[in-house]
Amino acid sequence: MNTENPFASGESRLIQPPSTALVIFGATGDLTRRKLIPALLNLLADGYLPPGFVVIGASRSEHSDEEFRNLIKEAATPHTRRKVKEEVWEDFLSRTYYVAVDGDKKETFHSLKTKLESVGKERNENFNVLYYYATAPELFGALSSHLKSAGLITSGSDAARTAIIAEKPFGRDLATARELNKELRACFREEQIYRIDHYLGKETVQNILVFRFANGIFEPLWNHHYIDHIQISVAESVGVGTRAGFFDQHGILRDIVQNHILQMLSLLCIEPPHSLSSAESIRDEKVKVLKSIRRYTSETVRSETVRGQYTGGFLAGEKVAGYLDEADVPPGSETETFVAMKLEIDNWRWAGVPIYVRAGKRLPKRITEIAIYFKQVPQSLFKGRESLNLEQNVLAIQVQPDEGISLRVSSKPPGPRMRVRPVEMDFTYGASFGVESPEAYERLLLDAMKADPTLFARDDEIDEAWDLLSPVFDAWGSKESPLLHEYEAGSWGPAEAAAIPGASNHRWRRL
Repeated sequence: MNTENPFASGESRLIQPPSTALVIFGATGDLTRRKLIPALLNLLADGYLPPGFVVIGASRSEHSDEEFRNLIKEAATPHTRRKVKEEVWEDFLSRTYYVAVDGDKKETFHSLKTKLESVGKERNENFNVLYYYATAPELFGALSSHLKSAGLITSGSDAARTAIIAEKPFGRDLATARELNKELRACFREEQIYRIDHYLGKETVQNILVFRFANGIFEPLWNHHYIDHIQISVAESVGVGTRAGFFDQHGILRDIVQNHILQMLSLLCIEPPHSLSSAESIRDEKVKVLKSIRRYTSETVRSETVRGQYTGGFLAGEKVAGYLDEADVPPGSETETFVAMKLEIDNWRWAGVPIYVRAGKRLPKRITEIAIYFKQVPQSLFKGRESLNLEQNVLAIQVQPDEGISLRVSSKPPGPRMRVRPVEMDFTYGASFGVESPEAYERLLLDAMKADPTLFARDDEIDEAWDLLSPVFDAWGSKESPLLHEYEAGSWGPAEAAAIPGASNHRWRRL
């Protein structure tokens, strides 16, 4: 695959991206207000955006440039991770423009072309253009086709480059994902497509590679000889909120496992790439992991997956409604809000190491964590002493909300007796580095402008992830589908989920 950087090369990758016009389709939507504009503001405040950077908002509604500037300032201000100085806002808004574009009407894309040309002349810039699809995936194909028809996609070496950022969900099964890829590839090369998963922009997830490969004490142990099992948990205390219409069509397996969890898992378990500076080297190894995960059969779906749906209960002392009582949830819906699964990677490094994943809504707390359990030491040395049942060493990587890493080891507490107690050695980003971690979208937007695809999903990654879960969707949708278990809001999921690690005499980590 061609790994040439189509936007820039050399030192510009390490400093600032080239002059870029970021065109946001869905510019008045929730994602733009809550994530994209705050991320761009922080990048500008930290000096990472180039002098030749502009934002062009595009959506169906009619607004002047000034009206759009006022709209995004009011809407984005509550969502910035820090107080933005007024001079930063003024600088940012001076770079912001708007054009009305209807994704269903090809003729409106000529207005976008005119706007890009006029902004380029006004600022005396020959922009690279990055299109952000902050819309429903059903529009991706039409947007791409209309951009191509309007002459808004360039790829030659003598012209400014164009690329797109596509938000998830990327399809809802293997067939629709392949069809969506086909539509995009009819207009863009693979190197021009950035499929975004914001979990890969989180500092702790990125740190997996450095933590593992830059420390000689971990990589030699990163295999089935020393690791007993792995757990990945994505817990949310919130319900579906205003996303019920979307969520009910997807469920937690599509919403969390197919993308976030499998992306983290593939990064955690890769073989050493030939270079951490080579995006394709890293992505090649991730695909190998996904290919190696043992596929489910109709029988193993029943024994190695559990799905659940929350009922009414209490969270933080407040009564909350069950899923079927949430606004816009269809009566009798069987959409899962919780899933627990067992996975195994059938390769030399990970043979026999079970990987347990769970994800759910209305759980007791919000936390995303990867826990690596190391094999137990022989306990004969401590026989007859107070601490016969020694606890396993656990390396825990907390992705959110408090980004950090901890290692549980055994130690002797003070006193005359020979005893053993577990202690935690940990660090958090805020305490260790004295700075607040940037938001995931900050890193990902910057990387896309620099044409660094390392933290974006390639087409074959998407394909393998859907292929892995296809038997689960088929079994859950059949007449003989496994039971949908209920669990009370505020609990850790249905009681039946304990059987997933329990079959191997393991148990879920207490979070």
